[in-house]
Amino acid sequence: MQRTLTRLLGLAVLTSCVVSCSKDAVAPASNPTAAVQSADATATRDGNLAMGNPSGAVADPAYYTNYLMNKSQFSMSYHRDRGIPNWVSWHLSSAWLGSTPRQDNFSADATLPSGWYRAGSTSYSGSGFDRGHNCPSADRTGSVADNSATFLMTNMMPQAPNNNQRTWANLENYCRTLVNAGNELYIICGSYGKGGTGSAGYATTLDAGRITVPARCWKVIVVLPVGTGDAARVTTSTRVIAIDTPNDNSLSTTWGSYRTTVDAIESATGYNLLSSVSTTVQSTIEARVDNGPTS
Repeated sequence: MQRTLTRLLGLAVLTSCVVSCSKDAVAPASNPTAAVQSADATATRDGNLAMGNPSGAVADPAYYTNYLMNKSQFSMSYHRDRGIPNWVSWHLSSAWLGSTPRQDNFSADATLPSGWYRAGSTSYSGSGFDRGHNCPSADRTGSVADNSATFLMTNMMPQAPNNNQRTWANLENYCRTLVNAGNELYIICGSYGKGGTGSAGYATTLDAGRITVPARCWKVIVVLPVGTGDAARVTTSTRVIAIDTPNDNSLSTTWGSYRTTVDAIESATGYNLLSSVSTTVQSTIEARVDNGPTS
């Protein structure tokens, strides 16, 4: 009887181990969910140009209409004669976010080439247009240096106040909601055209003609679960949000109503957005208008 009990107990233990080990060995599906990926990954600060250099900007002053400026917080193509960036590109994950307060220290960018006009903190004063951030202050709260970088005037564009403070602010807040949900984002923002309507009416330039008021403001957002090898992880099912708004003070507060395709923004600007992504994938995601949630 003792031997029989011993065998039964041994069999029970073995069976329990097999069941337990089988559960541990079950691998996630070949296409794991965002929740699985983000649970196993640690958010990091990744390259701001991981999705590509939209205009092929070059860090040579000879390319004064398409001058590449790389900062740790963001990268951009700057246009000397417009006095604003063509586009600004940055990465956003929880690794970039902290408790640093908004610095509000708008200042000229001393890293512009010698002899170039440098917009200053008062260059937009009395114009009826906001100093509209491309890369938002609230996307760079990890340190004083990070937040201060967003207040360089090379990161600004003249933006109608209601556009900047309502429509775009709502989209920027939504982007951080996506990050808090376990995602990382690649964001490219820019403007094109000439002439906008601010709180003081229509204008084409500011500061004695040295700063161009854009006609349109656009943004493209690639949403990925936290992970590595980011450009290679973009698939035909990856959410890509593209918006293109008039630079107008009567804009709707609902950013979702200005959704468009990446293809349309490329057609308007001549840029090749998301150029580091597979061309096959690009052809699908760049032709699609996002219909996901807006809050």
